[in-house]
Amino acid sequence: MRRIVRKSYKIITAQDKKIVLENFFSLSALQGITYLIPIAILPYLIRVIGPERLGLIVFAQAFTQYLLILTDYGFSVSATREISLCRQDKNKLSYIFSSVIITRIILTIAGFLTLLATICFIPRFRQDYLVYLLSFGAVIGNALFPVWFFQGTEKMKYVSNINIFSGILAVFCVVIFIKKPADYLLVPLINSLAMVGSGVAGILIVFRRFDIKFVRQSCADIKAQLKSGWNVFISIVAINAYTASRIFAVGLLTNNLITGYYAIAERIVYTIQTFPILSFSQAIYPRINKIYDRNRKRAAWIMQKLQRSTLIVCAIALPVFSLLAPLLSGWMCGVRTPIVISTLQLLLISVLFINANIFKVQYLLVCGKTDIYSRIHLTAALIGMPLIFLSIYLFSYLGAALSTILIEAGVFILTAIAIIKVI
Repeated sequence: MRRIVRKSYKIITAQDKKIVLENFFSLSALQGITYLIPIAILPYLIRVIGPERLGLIVFAQAFTQYLLILTDYGFSVSATREISLCRQDKNKLSYIFSSVIITRIILTIAGFLTLLATICFIPRFRQDYLVYLLSFGAVIGNALFPVWFFQGTEKMKYVSNINIFSGILAVFCVVIFIKKPADYLLVPLINSLAMVGSGVAGILIVFRRFDIKFVRQSCADIKAQLKSGWNVFISIVAINAYTASRIFAVGLLTNNLITGYYAIAERIVYTIQTFPILSFSQAIYPRINKIYDRNRKRAAWIMQKLQRSTLIVCAIALPVFSLLAPLLSGWMCGVRTPIVISTLQLLLISVLFINANIFKVQYLLVCGKTDIYSRIHLTAALIGMPLIFLSIYLFSYLGAALSTILIEAGVFILTAIAIIKVI
């Protein structure tokens, strides 16, 4: 009897494992470019343009992140799921692809108008308007790049190949062209050009390699896509209200120097938090969707097994990174900066709660419980946003880290309760 149970709950078949591992390594290579290379280039930028100008750039990127959320909408989840369930039907794929791209382009235009209004009416943005305009290219590139299509078809090698090339090219451009503090405007320009180039390349690959045709869309089709991604979009807005807003709030309530150092600590922590666990979760998401359609108990068992393993790894690795915080600060900044060290050590505590939740959150999405997912993060946003600004006002950059711990602990508890009810 025991052998039968083990066989029926085998995590994935040999073919499943091959596909998941192939996508995992492709996504890991992508993350290496997306996160590790920018981390590696930060010490160079700090020494050439200085922490204050770097603070201005990351503040602009934090604002741009809101526009990225708008254009991404909820398609990273909703469109990926749609694509994964009809990948053999070229007509359906063409229809979904066309409707999502058109919708994202419309949202990008809305985002650009929002940026122009912000620059016109807020003096702080108007003063450095070129930084914000040059940073907007990242929004255009993100809207064009069909990562959701490649993820749904489980062909993530195209994503990694495109981004590896563009990432390495961007690094070379930074080193070659940025030689003095006055060159700081080239940082957002190079980043934007790299992302737009990746987006165009991704579109071309979809048309040529997958034989996808562009299908004209009606207003009803666009409304259907917006409705499909609405709950996930609200959740992503809520999540970013208490994640992306930290750097933005630090920039508003402190100064560019503190913002620059705080952003460095966040970049390090975010890399630790996501690499390589995010790659694996993205690689397995389409497969879990298919498994859930065949056997819901099996999908729940896989989720629980993956979540336990992740928690064990985090419990071992995070204390080690905390001890290494002074060394990481010295490598990044040239000196062991207290702002970076203390922020990094505090934020690592929040990583434990985040990664102890990652597959539980994914399971809610697989189950179609986007309403629960949305409510959890809306609650966190409504409490978290005022908490972040109040904490930063009282405790400066340390307030941002302390509030993050409290918020992520709350999300962890609410998700755990929801999972118990769902299963």
